[in-house]
Amino acid sequence: MAKRLRVTLVRSVIGQKAEKKATVRSLGLRKISSSNELDDNPAIRGMVKSVSHLVKVEEID
Repeated sequence: MAKRLRVTLVRSVIGQKAEKKATVRSLGLRKISSSNELDDNPAIRGMVKSVSHLVKVEEID
């Protein structure tokens, strides 16, 4: 398991439900192409899984 994850917003949250918008915002993403490096833990993995159609994830060692 990687120690860090780089999460990048690749699709717009326009038209998504409020829960999905809140999840993207809580991952630290605002605009398309914005990215954030987060610790790899089950909570973050769950958040990423719920918005997997909107983000791209890379594992960083």
